[in-house]
Amino acid sequence: MFTYIWQYLYTAFFRFWLKWFIRQVTGKCELQRICQGYNPGATRTMKTEYSLKSSKSQILRNAVNVEEDEVEICVTRIIKEKNIHEQKDPKFKINLQVCLLQISGYQRLCVAVEDLRKQAFDSAVNEHENMLLKLWSLLMPTVRLESRVTKQWGDIGFQGDDPKTDFRGMGMLGLTNLIFFSENHTEVARQVLSHSNHPKLGYSYAIVGINLTEMAYSLLNSGALKPHFYNVVPGNPQLEHFHRVYCYLVYEFDKFWLKEEPESIMEFNHYREKFHEEVKRLLLEPDVALCLTLETKQ
Repeated sequence: MFTYIWQYLYTAFFRFWLKWFIRQVTGKCELQRICQGYNPGATRTMKTEYSLKSSKSQILRNAVNVEEDEVEICVTRIIKEKNIHEQKDPKFKINLQVCLLQISGYQRLCVAVEDLRKQAFDSAVNEHENMLLKLWSLLMPTVRLESRVTKQWGDIGFQGDDPKTDFRGMGMLGLTNLIFFSENHTEVARQVLSHSNHPKLGYSYAIVGINLTEMAYSLLNSGALKPHFYNVVPGNPQLEHFHRVYCYLVYEFDKFWLKEEPESIMEFNHYREKFHEEVKRLLLEPDVALCLTLETKQ
């Protein structure tokens, strides 16, 4: 209870006067101190985001939702609102622009990912069908698919004869993720697929892949991926950057699964959650970067 009371008092009263006092002493507003005091990356951008959202100024609060083509205008308004002398702090404008691109870009990425997830797989759409067949050819280049609906799909980890039923939860986002990994890291994807067919430690490659899409999706929507994107993308994060996080998760989960050596696939939920917690702990690190790093053979 004391913590909540203190947090309320600090946010509502003490923070304002503390900021005012420090500005009188330093001659710089909080945003200037953040942009000068921290290197580009998650710490700077997240502190900027908190400062903007906590501001009593509507102009500053609105800045976290600015459109990409209005960022420069928005920064100019902030400079005027906070009475900042650009000549004394020439780097401030550029630094704040980068932060705003990252902050607002993250929100637009959430929308783009959600739109793709909501798009259901439709067998009547040629593009969808072609993507599914492409996935097969990337993973099984030497094996001919006998027909569109066949038990062969089980060889790459789908549950039934028609994979379309497995995309219900994650929609086209799940299929797009699987293809991105297979297309951009083809040999690695085939290696992971071979691991999934292990006689004792095997798992359903495609189903687990879609499950990891859901993990990436939930991490994005919860804001947990902000430190990663703020460290890795010096501007507006795009769908490709989300797909690359997915590639990291697939590769790392495969290593994790083989290392843990579960007794059976029935323990999947337990180990999936354990892996999820490990990723969330990583994302608490200020310098985190979930980038796929391939192990080199000696």
